[in-house]
Amino acid sequence: MDTATSTNITGRRKKMISMATKLEIINKYEGGARIISIAKEYGRNQSTIATIIKNKQSIKANKASKGMTILAINRCSIHNEMERLLLLWIKEKEIRGDSITQSAISHKATALFDDLLKTQRDSGGTPHQTVSEFKASNGWFERFKRRTGIHSVMRLGEAASSDKKEADNFLKKFEE
Repeated sequence: MDTATSTNITGRRKKMISMATKLEIINKYEGGARIISIAKEYGRNQSTIATIIKNKQSIKANKASKGMTILAINRCSIHNEMERLLLLWIKEKEIRGDSITQSAISHKATALFDDLLKTQRDSGGTPHQTVSEFKASNGWFERFKRRTGIHSVMRLGEAASSDKKEADNFLKKFEE
């Protein structure tokens, strides 16, 4: 079972359920399984399973970005689309061998979000009421890295701009 943990305000650990697991739960319920048996199988409270079943329409409709493993809440489509496009942009940068910093990713995320929001408004769509703004904060960035698993490929600050050949030359001179 795919889960991640976080700590809530009271300091208690909260296990989040992946979207794939939520879909499995919904499929089992629709296949005739009872909530109590599903709760026992997944080691969860019946109320947790009942909430997933109650929100099954929005869970099924949610199209998380490829690479997203854990999604604790059902976010609006603009956030999901922005993060999907952001992942594509990051992959392009990696393929080209360009360095990627947190500030560059945050700036691109904000620009993508603004463009998507403007496009939705221009097309006559009504954005979700909580979508009016997006801040690419350090907290968002950390959660984005956790959701997408890109933490191991980030190159930040000086490490991204270092020159390997010059570093090797310096080591040779230093040893002499």
